[in-house]
Amino acid sequence: MATPLSADAALKALKDEGLHVVETGNWRTHNRNHMGPWGPVNGVVIHHTGAYSSEAGMVGLCYNGHSTLPGPLCHTVIGKTGKAYMVGWGRANHAGRGDSRVLAAVKAEKDLPADRQADADGNPHFYGAELINRGDGRDPWPAEQVDAAVKWATALCRKHGWTEKSIIGHLEWQPGKIDPKGFSMDDFRARVRAALAHGEPKKPTVPAKPKPVAPVFPGTGAFGPGKVNDHVLKLGRQLVVKGYSKHYKVGPSRTWGEADRRNVQAFQQAQGWTGRDADGYPGPETWRWLFK
Repeated sequence: MATPLSADAALKALKDEGLHVVETGNWRTHNRNHMGPWGPVNGVVIHHTGAYSSEAGMVGLCYNGHSTLPGPLCHTVIGKTGKAYMVGWGRANHAGRGDSRVLAAVKAEKDLPADRQADADGNPHFYGAELINRGDGRDPWPAEQVDAAVKWATALCRKHGWTEKSIIGHLEWQPGKIDPKGFSMDDFRARVRAALAHGEPKKPTVPAKPKPVAPVFPGTGAFGPGKVNDHVLKLGRQLVVKGYSKHYKVGPSRTWGEADRRNVQAFQQAQGWTGRDADGYPGPETWRWLFK
């Protein structure tokens, strides 16, 4: 027994479980709360749609409902490719009336009795997912779709601290219902149990950016009149980065020049150095501070 999750909390839980979630219309406030309370919630119900036109068509039907049964007809529609479409949040027309003994077993997380009566309203007490499938025993169940349904149920159970025994199929709730047809709810619950036992999915870690390593000082012999090498160019480019480039007319190059010396000298003087320490020729300390 629990207070229903907020729309934001549910969305985060589903995404954290690894679901590809698609937000539809004003799903956060689309509900039947004016017909009665939503909650306390006790579990989740798995359905199949039965009819099947197109994925978009079924999402629209579950969002809007029809003349005799207004939408939303569930909270989430799960398509053949595993996308989870959010179509409502709050009381929804999905569970209908079912067996109060089943509800009691779900609350206690005990084995389910056979559903033989329809004396309790399940809409206030269950989250509901509609899985797009004709339900004729021939329409296939893609692995991506069933995987997504397992993640959907796992996410809600994990967030509430429920076990897999808080999950039922519509056929286990309401006499005469056959959904979901094509896979076993016992197998489905076993998969949720395994997922819950493994803990929350680990989010991919973003590797830390390596700290820049200062290039090794090449020695004083790399700099001075007539010197042409990559070290001179590297020095000049770093002077530009540090803002000591006013003596360059066309930018640094591989050839040492007076502009290099004067820019190095300006950098040295900015550090408070004087005399030979600010002669414009880089030594190990100048190099270290320039690339710090």
